[in-house]
Amino acid sequence: MKKSFAIAMAFLLTGVIAGCGSGAKDGEGAQASTASAAQGEVKKIIVGTGTGFPKVCFIDENGKLTGFDVELVRIIDERLPEYEFDIQTQEFSNLLLSLETKKIDFVAHEMEENPERSAKYLFNKEPYAHWRNKIIVAKDNNTIHSLDDLKGKKVLTSATSAQAQILESYNKEHDNAINIVYQNGAANDTVSQLTTGRVDATLGADFSLSLIDPQGKLKITGEDLSEADILFVFRKDDPEEQKLADAIDGVLKELKSDGTLGKLSKEWLGSDFTAD
Repeated sequence: MKKSFAIAMAFLLTGVIAGCGSGAKDGEGAQASTASAAQGEVKKIIVGTGTGFPKVCFIDENGKLTGFDVELVRIIDERLPEYEFDIQTQEFSNLLLSLETKKIDFVAHEMEENPERSAKYLFNKEPYAHWRNKIIVAKDNNTIHSLDDLKGKKVLTSATSAQAQILESYNKEHDNAINIVYQNGAANDTVSQLTTGRVDATLGADFSLSLIDPQGKLKITGEDLSEADILFVFRKDDPEEQKLADAIDGVLKELKSDGTLGKLSKEWLGSDFTAD
């Protein structure tokens, strides 16, 4: 319905746009997008996300896929009439591979840019969140405060995550001193594993603790391990992907300017994590 309405409106505006001549500068990109939609050239985009990240991308009690990243993608979709987004869910560890093999067109799952990922993938330029990675332990654990304290310990993480890369980089320089335990997909028993001693710690973004541990059984400890902007991930060296990323950046700037992005972050994450 949204796309049909946008297309109908674009048809009504066609005569006005044509009458402006070729000298227009501001808004030329928007006019081109509207004209494309008016001609029925709505491009379907497959968006990959997960289902196990509380308040970010998860299935609610009514069986609906929702969360901060999911609802943000839906808002962006509403503002880009030339595209039609189809959100599909996968295990987190499969998302980047699916992007490479063109099963999806971009990833929306709180992804941070780092040198390893930048070498293989395209990131949009306008961050939609900013986080700081921390060590998370059981509330009664007072012995762990740094990565060095994790030597010989079991540390839970998700394969291909930014947190996994922190641990793997440390292990490369310290003879695999940390016993990295990779959870299967987005496991929901992190609190249980830490409080029962099956693992000694995990790593997570600063905003994530209250989301995975609403009862307050865990705590953050030590200094920031890293901090990063959160972006969407696209295929590299693909002109259509670059065009899509640029269009999304334009919408994100609008959402920041009109306060929509900050409001969405407060609604789902409990505070405004959209700026550094």
